[in-house]
Amino acid sequence: MSRFSFNISATDGAARTGVIAMQRGEIRTPAFMPVGTAATVKAMRPEEVRASGADIILGNTYHLMLRPGAERVAKLGGLHTFMGWERPILTDSGGYQVMSLSELAKVTEEGVSFASHLDGSRHMLSPERSIEVQRLLDSDIIMQFDQLVPTTSTPQVQQDAMDRSIRWAKRSRDEFDRGGEHAERAAIFGIQQGALDEKLRKESADALIDIGFDGYAVGGLAVGEGQEAMLGCLDFAVEMLPGDKPRYLMGVGKPDDIVEAVVRGIDMFDCVLPTRSGRTGQAFTADGPINLRNARFAEDQEPIEPGCPCPACTTFSRAYVHHLVKSGEILGGMLMTQHNLWFYQRMMQGLRDAITGQALKSFASEFLSRYRRS
Repeated sequence: MSRFSFNISATDGAARTGVIAMQRGEIRTPAFMPVGTAATVKAMRPEEVRASGADIILGNTYHLMLRPGAERVAKLGGLHTFMGWERPILTDSGGYQVMSLSELAKVTEEGVSFASHLDGSRHMLSPERSIEVQRLLDSDIIMQFDQLVPTTSTPQVQQDAMDRSIRWAKRSRDEFDRGGEHAERAAIFGIQQGALDEKLRKESADALIDIGFDGYAVGGLAVGEGQEAMLGCLDFAVEMLPGDKPRYLMGVGKPDDIVEAVVRGIDMFDCVLPTRSGRTGQAFTADGPINLRNARFAEDQEPIEPGCPCPACTTFSRAYVHHLVKSGEILGGMLMTQHNLWFYQRMMQGLRDAITGQALKSFASEFLSRYRRS
């Protein structure tokens, strides 16, 4: 099998469905990647994540380089062996966490110097070190190192960050190409930046295409700008990226965000929402999210979502899950997370089927009207 390929099997408007083929398995697109920040999708065993329909998960460079350490993971056989997930893994570059978790981060042309949120120790994450860490983890899809700034930043700050991200993209690509055997089985994605500015987004996309990547991400969104602004940016940003490469919207998101983004041509997503919400009592359903902590569910004998085929819904009642969540029982978070992952993967399958059947417009309209009704 080749190192990396992306084959589009059907389109419907700007939306596409297809398959990313890699040595560790195929990824059906549009795809949602559960987040396994610290070498685990929280509250789930790997086989349960796979059973939900996930083809690929995301690991976090920043967290894994600090604990247990990328060199240690490599010594123990790589991230797949370490966590018992033998299918593809995408690792983010660590740039977002460096900027969001460390109050003492200092950005220079070399990279970002920061204090660990664990013990305050100082570290430097550069494009070269980010790629090295991802290589040590044996990531299947590596992300370039980039600089993220808030969409509320001044135009000059946005311009400077975008320009630096381009320079870091070239250094990331060069370091990836020095990876020898790993580079022969892995892929690398570039990250488009430019906040909400159409001109900056175009400059970023053109520069990334000139460098050349296996796939392209839309970065710097879903950081507080609101859904309307995010979708407005996607209306022009997505089509700037190559149509024959996967397009990945980082850190998104809410079910209605995902549907809207697929309509605009996005192929890949990741977000902590289904797992984090599951641990706090929120379940996603076709009729919108519900909070199982609410007293109205204390004697409700319906499943979390009627008609859902997931093990949590086919075995337990809302009343039981309510009891678990209110009691702080670990099983509550496990069952809620399991349901949410199934909901997201069923939604992705619905999107893939709708695109194949040239019925995306009606699917999206019905899904969004029902989901947002609550």
